[in-house]
Amino acid sequence: MNFTYPKNEKLKSKITIGLLFSEGKSVSKYPLRLVYYSGALGNPEKSDEKIKMGVSVSKKHFKKAVDRNYFKRVLRETYRLNKHLLIDNLDQPHAFMFFYQSKDRLSYEEINTKTIQLFEKFIAQNSKKPFPESDSSLENK
Repeated sequence: MNFTYPKNEKLKSKITIGLLFSEGKSVSKYPLRLVYYSGALGNPEKSDEKIKMGVSVSKKHFKKAVDRNYFKRVLRETYRLNKHLLIDNLDQPHAFMFFYQSKDRLSYEEINTKTIQLFEKFIAQNSKKPFPESDSSLENK
């Protein structure tokens, strides 16, 4: 397993970020939220990566940059250690924005647990869509 967060996985494209917020979907697990967009990302010549990930912490909840930066570091670390959950279950490129949306100061362990639950919820939500025949088999019973 590759537990890295290389530069080519970082979400930096303004176009992709715009797509995320205009056409993206969302999944939440308090206090975390994952906004995602599936489809072609950026330059097709460099489309070897399956994931583009960005992190964000609200200035509304954490006024001091020191606090925001701490939670961004924690989010990046939990993503880095658990990204295999996403990569193993994706069939096309995705762009993600990972948010911390609370004034509550959770510990690293709690955030890591919530991240795993959030990624599993995302996988469960998106694994239903590619397999419509499983839904129709339930209707026939």
